[in-house]
Amino acid sequence: MKYSKKRSKIIILVPYPAQGHVTPMLKLATTFLTRGFQPVMVTQEAVHRQVMSRMDCNILCMPIPDGADEQKPQDFFAIEAAMENNMPGHLERLVGEVEEEGEVVCMVVDLLASWAIGVANRRGIPAAGFWPAMLATYRLISSIPGMVRTGIISDTGLPHHVGAITIQPSQPKLSTEELPWLIGTLASRKGRFKFWTRTLSRCRSLKWVLVNSFPEEYIDIDHEQQKQLPLKSSKDEDDDHDHDHPLILPIGPLYAINNTNNPSFWEEDVSCLEWLDKQQAVSSVIYISFGSWVSPIGEGKVKSLALALEALGKPFLWVLGDSWRAGLPLGYLERVSKQARGKLVYWAPQMEVLKHKAVGCYLTHCGWNSTMEAIQCQKRLLCYPVAGDQFVNCSYIVKVWKIGVKLNGFGVKDVEECVRRAMEDTQMSIRLRKLSERTMGDEASLKVESNLTAFLDDVNKQTP
Repeated sequence: MKYSKKRSKIIILVPYPAQGHVTPMLKLATTFLTRGFQPVMVTQEAVHRQVMSRMDCNILCMPIPDGADEQKPQDFFAIEAAMENNMPGHLERLVGEVEEEGEVVCMVVDLLASWAIGVANRRGIPAAGFWPAMLATYRLISSIPGMVRTGIISDTGLPHHVGAITIQPSQPKLSTEELPWLIGTLASRKGRFKFWTRTLSRCRSLKWVLVNSFPEEYIDIDHEQQKQLPLKSSKDEDDDHDHDHPLILPIGPLYAINNTNNPSFWEEDVSCLEWLDKQQAVSSVIYISFGSWVSPIGEGKVKSLALALEALGKPFLWVLGDSWRAGLPLGYLERVSKQARGKLVYWAPQMEVLKHKAVGCYLTHCGWNSTMEAIQCQKRLLCYPVAGDQFVNCSYIVKVWKIGVKLNGFGVKDVEECVRRAMEDTQMSIRLRKLSERTMGDEASLKVESNLTAFLDDVNKQTP
């Protein structure tokens, strides 16, 4: 292992093994590289084979075994068990090897991979958390102790009643049924809540949390008003520690200052770009993608959406994985292909698709990276949140920024009405343009640069 003498200050980055987490952390690593640090990305062996081995830049990518059985499906809890039980020892040994080659000045840990915080603490390395989503969702997770104390949820995370709650005065209301850990069976919900409470406990030792979000999230574009959420958490009443929570530093979206293309977990089908080129009408295509992590909508809803898109009569490009195509009606692929009205691909180069002039709106699960890409490309959104932080993101898209419409179902009338409302709202394109400039323009980029500079200056002060 050889490190450049010019980049002897090393920052180790530990992402959670999902596309939506690895991508922004790679962009952060590239930013560190441009500022004279040597980033080292540490990932599970499977992720390294999928993505890191194809990196063509100067980011060092190092795999560690997770002990998981790759022949079995790796769901949330299987990944959690591998991280907690197998990876800490391997990471600690790897850190020792890296320290022989240079000075490790910081470890940046995805908060969903909080197991690595203990490794940093044992090695005496300053640790920063990385939150790849909205600041609002971080605030929501951080509010768990207060929600338990005030009786909104039980000590196992289950709501005591169904109703609307507001975590911060400037945030839109959220239903108690839409809390991020309420996914799957009762046991699954309790398990995910335990995961988050453990993460919160580990975060108390962090000095910084880098958030992949712009500094001001609550922006009322119609009235040119904004409210900035506090960046330093106040001490929780139940906190027995003698120090404050981490300093929150919004450093993104990193698209604003870093336009590098990072490799995908899956092979992208670029034929969809050629298909888009053949569409004659500007803003005529509906783009559909439910992301890479949570299974999107189930076979029944896949069938309903497929029939609705066909009945709508508008051209569409649909990203649909192999395991989800079982829900398609018999002969559907052949029918839409023959009509040249629709195209289905297993995976698409999303940024290139969203930039294309033929794309008019984007039917999305409201994942954070997808939301930011849509804002950057100024595409109207049809929102169908499925799980996790997607409900919070959807609330901002529909209620605060007003750049999208929420779908309540996939019936023909539901889809037709939502497409019509999104495409006929003449003010939506104006709001998108303003929001893109406010969040990713020159002023926003300067704020991101300032926060990154402050963080790295602080890191340098921590080291001898």
